[in-house]
Amino acid sequence: MLADDHAILRETLRESLEAETDFSVVGDVSDGTRAVELATTLRPDVVLLDIDMKGIPAAVTVRRLHEVSPATRVVILSMYDCADFVRDMLALGVRGYLSKGVSRQHLVSAIRAAMDDNQAVLVSVTSDAGLALLPVPQGSDPLSARECELLTLVAQAMTNRQIASRLSITEGTVKRHLRNTFEKLGASSRMAAVRKAREAELLQPESPYL
Repeated sequence: MLADDHAILRETLRESLEAETDFSVVGDVSDGTRAVELATTLRPDVVLLDIDMKGIPAAVTVRRLHEVSPATRVVILSMYDCADFVRDMLALGVRGYLSKGVSRQHLVSAIRAAMDDNQAVLVSVTSDAGLALLPVPQGSDPLSARECELLTLVAQAMTNRQIASRLSITEGTVKRHLRNTFEKLGASSRMAAVRKAREAELLQPESPYL
């Protein structure tokens, strides 16, 4: 199900998704209230939800969608991809947060991944944000936007000092985030974390450092 206040975008998304043999768009709406109403009846597998629509706030929409259709996976598709928005939506239990700048291929892959039963959490935003498409292994806590960002920089062989300078944070903060990331990935070192991420296909194939 599509929820976006731009009719042309909904039409484009419908055409793109229905070109996939295993996809069917069961409905599209232009606001959060209608999204909740339709989900109550249709119980869609996935809702692609914009966070900047008229009516009820996106956070309320997500909560209500989970209430009326618990099995529905909510994937955010938005032009806003700053870390705060990403963190807020992930905290509400969405299965993905995608920038509207993602390719059709990434969107399709993200929807399929959201349908997996491994509780993957996907983040795919602009390259400026330093984030990659990162599913989180089953049984682990979702990686935060900052942890995703640091993992991407670690994969580029940047040192803690370089990462701290790049992100305008302290080296101590970098180390703390990396410890959390390693624990979630079940890794004991920087190299192990990158290796596990690559083996699990947690980093985008087209990334120049792969």
